[in-house]
Amino acid sequence: MSKIDIKPYYDVVVIGAGMGGLTAAAMLSKAGYSVAVVDAANQAGGYLAGFHRNKFRFDTAIHWLNQCNAGGIIHTVFETIGTDYPIAISQKRIKRFTGDQHDYLLTDNPDELKQELQQIFPHEKEGIERFFKDAKQLGHQMNTWGSNVRAMETFRFSEKPQYLFKTIRFILPFIKHIRFTGEEGLKKGLDRYFKDEKLQSIFCTEPDLLSCLVPIGWAYYKDFQNPPKGGGQAFPEWLEHVVKSYGNDIFYHSRVTKIKLEGNTAKGVEIDCRGTKYEVASRYVIAACDVETLYEKLLPPSSVPESFKDRLRNASLYGSSFTVSVALDCKAEYLGFAEEAIHLTKQNISRKEQTAANPETTELIILAPSYRDATMAPASQGTITLFMPAEIEQHNYWKTERDAAGNYIRGEAYNKFKNEVAEVLFKRVEEKVAPNLRSHILFFEVATPFTHQRYTGNKNGTMMGARPGKENMQAKVAHYRTPVINLLLSGHWAELGGGVPIAVKSGFNAALLIFKDEKPEVFNAYVNYINHKITATEFRALPIFKPYNNDWQQKLTPAELLAIRRSDTTL
Repeated sequence: MSKIDIKPYYDVVVIGAGMGGLTAAAMLSKAGYSVAVVDAANQAGGYLAGFHRNKFRFDTAIHWLNQCNAGGIIHTVFETIGTDYPIAISQKRIKRFTGDQHDYLLTDNPDELKQELQQIFPHEKEGIERFFKDAKQLGHQMNTWGSNVRAMETFRFSEKPQYLFKTIRFILPFIKHIRFTGEEGLKKGLDRYFKDEKLQSIFCTEPDLLSCLVPIGWAYYKDFQNPPKGGGQAFPEWLEHVVKSYGNDIFYHSRVTKIKLEGNTAKGVEIDCRGTKYEVASRYVIAACDVETLYEKLLPPSSVPESFKDRLRNASLYGSSFTVSVALDCKAEYLGFAEEAIHLTKQNISRKEQTAANPETTELIILAPSYRDATMAPASQGTITLFMPAEIEQHNYWKTERDAAGNYIRGEAYNKFKNEVAEVLFKRVEEKVAPNLRSHILFFEVATPFTHQRYTGNKNGTMMGARPGKENMQAKVAHYRTPVINLLLSGHWAELGGGVPIAVKSGFNAALLIFKDEKPEVFNAYVNYINHKITATEFRALPIFKPYNNDWQQKLTPAELLAIRRSDTTL
């Protein structure tokens, strides 16, 4: 096999071609840095990489998007790079709460749901009014989030009082709700508004009160978006194009095996590309990858304090999922699916059981990506995706086996079991939503937490890294600067929380820290832009940046290519 054309030196090596790594790489490229991005997968995107089978394209991760509108984090950061980025589509029908005894729809006009609930539960009218009022207040706060894109570590000493003031002002409306978490805590929180058990059962799967309020708040401010045309994969594909347009490199099928150190300073990496070893020197390394892998496998044990690694090992992480991607022989809307995410729940079970990965009872989320974007499937056909919360240790580690080295092996029992679970989920969908679903399935693909772990490298297949919360904040789990000089984090370990906005924010701040250290004129330009002292157009025109041609041409989806071939054949 021929060697890859990798240079012996780059200013920055980025580990991971997900949204965090690629955002940082694009910003650094624009500022004139030489950059190499290294990823073990065969394409860009991490959790957004998606896949295609038989002319169908599938998103693997996105339930919804936010912060893509003007002023949101994604829009704010992308505007500094170029103007040809993929545009997410505003979502009108957002979430359907479907249970044993209820079926309610949240739209981008939440007052419709509020009024419906007040009609059905007139004795709880006042509490419902307060509930939606508080949700709207939180939505207003979240709507200002884009102006908080900078992380604390990027603030100069003189700016920190301003940062603390903005942070306190931002979090104040959340404080009165944050303590209502867990089974008993959420019950107490909802009791503050309404006590009717049927009304409370709408939120039977939520882990805390904020999870009930915040989505409604987002809806008030029209901050739910569907993925852009072509699916969530379009975002990393655009960033990949930007990085390469500046003459920088992205290497797939490649894995960083070691961070090279001089004393306690990162000086480069060792890379394995399909069995061939490379040594690359660099001034900085940005690790947009799993932090335990970084600290425990890529660095000498003595470079990171054991007490700090212990805190990370014990961090509270988001769960993973059991995901079924389904190809249909008809359009999804023919079976009754629409734009909204359907949250199918069972009442009278505990919140813990809602995430126990029991296919008979656990919360099931149903999406119809091809309804949102017809290019995801061939003409007259469609796709749906089923998500069930799951953890890697459930079902005896999903019926995997262990080899002599202790590695989990996906054998016949694993494959048989995951298909059995999928069949139970199909049955539930038929009972509540689409009675003839199974007769319209062409094929389906199943992903377990092991699948997500294998393709992303994330510990236990976690979807979004470390959760926000008191314990993780006290343990200082989220961080950009590591104990190793010039080794920075990006991705979902740099910030608490998850999703595309957090990943983009992390990439932005990782690059900003390098500019702060090395290029004050570039750093100041970003600060002036974030503080609204210059516009995005003025920012991009500054001579300190290399010009970008805004010439991205999105690749056609397999379904679009098929339609062209069929048209050519007809002609």
